[in-house]
Amino acid sequence: MVNGRQVAIRSPRLAVYGAVRRSGSRILESAVVSCLQPSFPGVDFAPAPLLEMRERSHEQWCVRVPPARLLEVMRFLRDDPRCAFEQLCDLTCIDYLNFPKATDRYGVIYSLLSLSREHRLWVKCFVNEPNPEVPSVVSIWNGAVWLEREVWDMFGVRFTGHPDLRRILTWEGFKAHPLRKDYPLRGRGEREDFERITRESA
Repeated sequence: MVNGRQVAIRSPRLAVYGAVRRSGSRILESAVVSCLQPSFPGVDFAPAPLLEMRERSHEQWCVRVPPARLLEVMRFLRDDPRCAFEQLCDLTCIDYLNFPKATDRYGVIYSLLSLSREHRLWVKCFVNEPNPEVPSVVSIWNGAVWLEREVWDMFGVRFTGHPDLRRILTWEGFKAHPLRKDYPLRGRGEREDFERITRESA
């Protein structure tokens, strides 16, 4: 309040952040996506919007990385000051079985966030049967430990170099991976193989 009038005070940091949000796709393309190609000339990152938006300033970008180059690219994205992705927000998987025009079976998806530079990036790594596997990123983001265990348990994608790759939602005797598209909706008899626990029997 100045001289009886309300005045909106906007910090320079918020002003810069607003500009980044308004021109988000261009900022990401110049500050992150464009610096990847010169650093890894043999990789086709195929940069594209994660989701097509009417407002291009709202678009967030994703890139493709082959499994063999995943660790070096991820370490670059964390350590290079133009990228500075300090945080792995999420790690999940998609089974593209019977998906229109899909050429790969599984897509391992990494959601990266830079707190210092206030931008995001999605990295997609595609793998296929019979032995879908990608390198573990636990050595880069320690928080990936449980996330990679969940993807292994639910989708059967193995993470090489993981310090403790065990099932996390099902039990060690479980033979399948329930979020694969070819897994039956009601299971393969697992419900009948184990005793049902009720309030009375617990």
